[in-house]
Amino acid sequence: MKFIDFQEGGEPSSLYVAECDAPKLETSQVLVEVKSFGINRADTLQRKGMYPAPKHESSILGLEVSGVVSEVGNAVTKWKPGDFVFGLVAGGGYAEFAAVEEDHLMSIPANVDFNEAAGVAEVFLTAYQALFELANIKRNQRVLIHAGASGVGLAAIQLAVTMDCDVAVTSSSLKKLDACASLGATTLINYQELGFRREVKESLGCVDIIVDVVGASYVNENVRLLNMDGTIVQLAMLGGRYVESFDMAMMLSKRATIKASTLRNRSDAYKTQLIKQFSQQYLSLFEMKKLKPIIDTVFSANDIAEAHSRFESNDSIGKFIGTWE
Repeated sequence: MKFIDFQEGGEPSSLYVAECDAPKLETSQVLVEVKSFGINRADTLQRKGMYPAPKHESSILGLEVSGVVSEVGNAVTKWKPGDFVFGLVAGGGYAEFAAVEEDHLMSIPANVDFNEAAGVAEVFLTAYQALFELANIKRNQRVLIHAGASGVGLAAIQLAVTMDCDVAVTSSSLKKLDACASLGATTLINYQELGFRREVKESLGCVDIIVDVVGASYVNENVRLLNMDGTIVQLAMLGGRYVESFDMAMMLSKRATIKASTLRNRSDAYKTQLIKQFSQQYLSLFEMKKLKPIIDTVFSANDIAEAHSRFESNDSIGKFIGTWE
């Protein structure tokens, strides 16, 4: 099969199409003929040598796929060849075939094509985990989402709106903020022009939940913005791994909770339960167009270097998708 290989530590231009054997199935796995695959920031970090695949997982890039079931393992009961599916992989998404645990797949809803389906699993499950599993979101709360125009940010906006929450976002341009507003965010902050804490405070007051991918200098400002017993969910550290002069007294006075999480290295059982809960609660809303993946650009497999380059330039609104079609 064809797959996209890379030179570890190399620039985006080091990505290239190569060939290898198709993956062999475990008894609980499904072989998916990949039509489209999501391109995520984690892929760029793995290419740089900063985010290796978990042990015993494929070292091929890619965390989510959509396609057609080609073959099933002996213990698989949910799927059959010919089914249209999408879902999570811990590695191996940038390939013509991917071996996926049967419980990590979902049926592609009607009215959703392969490219759109490839843009759902990673960002919506990450956002769902952050808001529902970690922050225990409740109706009519106030939520701040940093990097609102990212794939996870746009998914989190939509999920928070289904809970009738007031949503504030930060982003780097008017165009990105307009995209956030179109999905229901009401407080829009260009962080390159304005301090987000003051703007959120004036618009919403303090907030109950903050979903952050920046870290570093944002952490103290986040804590100051929290309501009592509020929660910060830290999903990345794009601003740096260390927090200067962290105000522990402020955190204690707010009874604040900071939770850090990644999805890729979670156990298969955890992912199975998360996918089951998300599917039961939200999968039907994609068919009704009440939730939607926001696709920036679809790239052919030969053009993935451009996608990585644009990712590293922060030049996207929503998802980049790769396709073998």
